[in-house]
Amino acid sequence: MLELDYISAEQILVNFIRGEVRKSGFQKVALGLSGGIDSAVSCVLAVRALGKENVLAVMMPYKTSSPESLSDAKVLTQQEGIASELVEITPAVDGFFTLTPNATPLRRGNVMARMRMITLYDISARDTRLVIGTSNKTELLLGYGTLFGDMASAINPIGDLYKTHIWALAEHLGVPQAIIKKKPSADLWQGQTDEQELGFAYADVDRLLFKLVEERLSDDEILADGTDAAFLKKVKRLVVRSQFKRLGPVIAKLSSRTLGIDFRYARDWQAVK
Repeated sequence: MLELDYISAEQILVNFIRGEVRKSGFQKVALGLSGGIDSAVSCVLAVRALGKENVLAVMMPYKTSSPESLSDAKVLTQQEGIASELVEITPAVDGFFTLTPNATPLRRGNVMARMRMITLYDISARDTRLVIGTSNKTELLLGYGTLFGDMASAINPIGDLYKTHIWALAEHLGVPQAIIKKKPSADLWQGQTDEQELGFAYADVDRLLFKLVEERLSDDEILADGTDAAFLKKVKRLVVRSQFKRLGPVIAKLSSRTLGIDFRYARDWQAVK
């Protein structure tokens, strides 16, 4: 994989956050801080872009969430000197599932992720804050996230960074080692880890995705390089099947300028006085 210049990457992402937040008419942001590496990187970048007084970290544990996740998140808020809120989502999630008590772990995990985003967007409305995203490029490509849950945000500073890059950028930014070294987990049920659920390691899939997406290699070229055929097929299937998660709702085209297709740039117009 291509090694990034992390000094330049930091500068680009800090300028991106500052510009997009202010272009949208906001000064403050909120993000969900899980205790994991992705939200930690987004948080540190937001602090460097906007100042610690303009960043709010929201911690939203469920009753089965790992206590270490909460403690790691608190360590980061103390390190960065930012305000935080703790919102326990257990009553809301359990209340919802009184209607469907036999829901699968996947369905329960989706509801937890969406309940966290409901909480974030309510805080956004309460405080006039923009919601910062925390989904990396690997997970976005694989569809490994919940639509309108953890994949939702107003802007996403880390969505063009593979998981491998996230680890290296976290080291550069000074994210606490306890966060960097832990096994990635969405923390939706006890013992859950990302790599166990996906069925492969991030390092392996990042190398393959880089060949497919960045280098645009053909299947034959990738297989000739020693990649397992079943692994290639599985990853390509995940990318293709999750395309709908990476797009806004598709609008049927009737006019000459359709939202999201021909008309995308209203925020770049001069503000109407």
